[in-house]
This record gives sequence, C-alpha cells and structure tokens, in this order.
Amino acid sequence: MDYIDLRSDTVTKPTPEMREAMAEAEVGDDVYGDDPTVNKLQEKAAGMLGKEAALFVPSGTMGNLLALLSHCSRGEEVILGDKSHIYVNEAGGMAALGGIYPHPIANQKDGTLRLDDIRASIQPDDSHRTITRLICLENTQNVCGGVPLTAEYTAKVGEIARENGLRLHIDGARIFNAAAALDVDVKQLVAPADSVMFCLSKGLVAPIGSMLVGSREFIARAHRLRKMLGGGMRQVGVVAAAGLVSLEKMTGRLKQDHARARKLFEGLKQVPGLRLEAEPASNMVYFDLEDRIQMTENQIIEEMKKRGVLVDWSRRGSSDW
Repeated sequence: MDYIDLRSDTVTKPTPEMREAMAEAEVGDDVYGDDPTVNKLQEKAAGMLGKEAALFVPSGTMGNLLALLSHCSRGEEVILGDKSHIYVNEAGGMAALGGIYPHPIANQKDGTLRLDDIRASIQPDDSHRTITRLICLENTQNVCGGVPLTAEYTAKVGEIARENGLRLHIDGARIFNAAAALDVDVKQLVAPADSVMFCLSKGLVAPIGSMLVGSREFIARAHRLRKMLGGGMRQVGVVAAAGLVSLEKMTGRLKQDHARARKLFEGLKQVPGLRLEAEPASNMVYFDLEDRIQMTENQIIEEMKKRGVLVDWSRRGSSDW
C-alpha cells in the first residue's frame, strides 16, 4: 500500500536533483579536511547563518552534543527548556558522556523560557553549587507546536547570557522553518548565539546530516570532539552534495509546507472527536482526542494506517502530524 506519511518531516526523501548531485559529487577524505564538497557545504552553512565556520555532522543529536561538550566542562550546568529536544529526546547524552548537569525550566506555550526564570536559574558563585555555563534555546520549539522564537526574544536571552558571562546555543533543527514563518533572514534569528545546530534531513529533505556553526575556535574544538564520538567521516561529499541542494533550493520552499499544515488543520477541525489547538505556526499540526473518545492513541494510529495514513503519537500526549 502507498501511504500518506504524516509522522514527521524526517520521512522526507531526496529530490531527483539531490540524487544527481550525489552521483556527481567530487569527494575527498573529510577527516583530512580535503573533501571539497563538504568544505563547500560548511562554508555555505556558515555564511547563511552569519557565523565564521561550520561542521558537517551525521545527526542533529550529535551536533547538539558537540556544542554542549565544547561549551561546558564536567560538572558544569546548562539552562534549557523542560520540553526541549536536548533535554527530552537525546538520551541524556550531556550527562552520560559529558558529565554536564541539566537545569530544566518550564517552556511556555509560545516555546519561550521566561526571562526571569532564566535569570533565577543562574547559579551564584558558591562552592556548593554547580557552575552555570550555557543557555540553550530551541527554534522552532517542536513540542510546543513548532512555534518560532522571534529575533527580539532571542536577543533578550543573548543579553542575559552576555551579562552573566554565559554562552548561548540554539538547537535550530528547524531554524529555516522559523525564518520562513517569521519572514525574516535566518541570520537575525541566530545573531546572539555562540553556536547553532540545524538539520538538513528534515524539511530540507537531504538523506542525512546536520550542521553545527559558530566561531572558528568553537568549530575547531567541536571537530576534535566529533572524532572522539566516532563522527569522523571519509568520502562524505556524496551526501554533503545533497545538503548543498537543501541550502540552495529547499530553504526557499518551506512556506509551502506551512501552508499545507494550515490546510490540514482546517480540515481536521471538521472531524468530530478531535480537539485542536491554535493554527500551526510552522509545519506541525497537533491534536488531542476529546475525553468522550474511547480509543487509545495506538488504536487511532493503527486504524489510520489501515486507511493508508501514517501518523505518530507525541510524548506530550498529542499526535504530531
């Protein structure tokens, strides 16, 4: 059966143009830094986000972990949202592999962290306490409905970081969705950040890969740590070529995804038994089941699969389309 797959934007597949670029890619050994296609991708990514340098990594989870390991030493603390992907969905890597202590605070409905909550979470200079080193934001904020964080809000968080000698990392897995939703240049959304990770393999439809961007010094440290984590790659220009197509072509079409999400939302509002929240802010549609519905989430998933539609159940208790 041919399915309509609405589980996630991670199920996207490379375009014919990407496949052609991959087949024709010029390659070298990336561990030695001589894969020309990877180097071109890294330069392109850094330039688009207004940063000095970039690093191609296999996954967004590795990119975020590299950022945390680069910014923090063992026993130091990171402030982040209690619904953030880093805290909820990355297998505790910061603690298990980096000895980094998470300090979660509540994500608001709009995906933000209250500025006063951030300030209150910064540890005092006390030998009994951990040392606060980093603040992490997520843009778009997945579990809050794919909402984008504005440049103005991020600038305020960046100011708090600078005033307190902290670093700011943005998990920007879908940062280009945020830019499309807000109709701003992506550089504005990440200007205050010391580092940013974004994914090529979600709505940008590359088959694999994420980018980590920041200063040259930061990327040099992350490069060494990538090797430590087993992320050193060889003739990886084959897939980096698809990432170049993502940046050059796919970033400009994300508004189409957002329009389709709104259309789906309007249709779902007509279905009895579903409870929907606000209109989707980007490419994600969430719904709950009304209390009178006796079926479980898994039963709903199975029944829809029988009808040729794939959906997923989110850990927040709603379905993420």
